[in-house]
Amino acid sequence: MAFSAETCVATHIGDRSEQQDRVGLFAHPKRPGIMMAALADGMGGHSGGAMAAEQVIIRARQNLESYAPLHETPQELLSSVIDEAHTVIKLTRFTSEKDPHSTAVTFLLQQGKAYWAHCGDSRFYYFRGTDTVSRSGDHSLVGELMRKGRLDEAGALKHPQRNVLLSCLGSEREPCIEYGLAEAPDAGDSFLLCSDGLWAYFTDFELASTIQAHPPRTAAECLVRMARERAGGAGDNISLIIVKLVPPAGGGIAR
Repeated sequence: MAFSAETCVATHIGDRSEQQDRVGLFAHPKRPGIMMAALADGMGGHSGGAMAAEQVIIRARQNLESYAPLHETPQELLSSVIDEAHTVIKLTRFTSEKDPHSTAVTFLLQQGKAYWAHCGDSRFYYFRGTDTVSRSGDHSLVGELMRKGRLDEAGALKHPQRNVLLSCLGSEREPCIEYGLAEAPDAGDSFLLCSDGLWAYFTDFELASTIQAHPPRTAAECLVRMARERAGGAGDNISLIIVKLVPPAGGGIAR
C-alpha cells in the first residue's frame, strides 16, 4: 500500500562538553522514493569521537548519491557505509593522537520496503502502532549478557560496564554488522534510530506510544525533554531520527 513518510532529525548535547553524535537524512538525488537515514555515536577523546561519527554521515550521503539499485542491493549499500567509514576511522588513528571510534545505524526506504543495518549500541526500532516489530541488538557487554539470559533490562541499565562495546567502527577487529528488512511496511508504522543518550531512559512502549501520538517533530521534542529530565543532570549526547509512515497526500513516498 502507498504511504508518505514524515520525518524529523533531532540532537541535544546533553550534559557533555561536546556533541559527538552525528545524524543525517538524505533523499536520492536522482531517484524519487529512495531515502536514507544514518546515525552515529562517536567515542575517542576531544573531537576524536565527533570526527569518527562524521565519517559515517559522509559515507552515507556520498554512497547514496552513487547508489544504483539495478547494480547494487540495499544491503550492499548499507554495508558499504559502515565498512568504508570503519576503514577511514582506522586510518585516522595513524595520523592523529586520538583513538576514534563510532557506532553506526543506517536505514534505507526504497520501493515500499525498509532496510536497516547497525553496529554498536545505537539502536534501530521498528514500531507498528505501539507494538515493537523489531529492535536491534546491542553489540555491548550487557547486550551479550542479556542474550544469554544472565541480565534483564533493569539490570542492564545499572550495570557498571554498560558502556563497554564488543563491536564498533574504528577498532582493530572488523565491525559486526547486523541487518533487518521490512517487506511490507504500511501507514501507521514508524522507525526510530537513536543513540544510547535517548533509549537508556525509555521502555519500548514509551518510545512507540510517543511517536504514535504525535507528529515526528513534536514526538522528538517530547522524547528529548523527557530524556533530559530523567538524566538528572548526568545525560549523554542525544540524537534521534524518526521516520513515520502516514497515508499519502498525493501518492507514493514523500519526504
